[in-house]
Amino acid sequence: MSSQSKAKLRESAEIFKALAHPSRLTIIEALSRGKHCVNELTELVGSDMSTVSRHLAQLRNVGLIRDEKQGLQVFYELRCHCVLKFLDCVESVAAERDETACDCR
Repeated sequence: MSSQSKAKLRESAEIFKALAHPSRLTIIEALSRGKHCVNELTELVGSDMSTVSRHLAQLRNVGLIRDEKQGLQVFYELRCHCVLKFLDCVESVAAERDETACDCR
């Protein structure tokens, strides 16, 4: 395998790691419906602001979300909407574990 292929796989793994937490999935789901500030996301996730800020940083660092400062607040929005299709597929697989194949083709 080429070093370029390995690098791409490492980058993909970083995105999967960023998605591998229920709070970050909650944030992705909320941002799919529009922009939110950290205060709103903190209330939604049910964690303290520093924890939610770390989750947001992980999602931003892998390119799934972006932030925009408006006055004194920072608003976050989903940058990569195609991740929602992937999450739908994952939910389908989780719901149909006894089936032989995913139906998301």
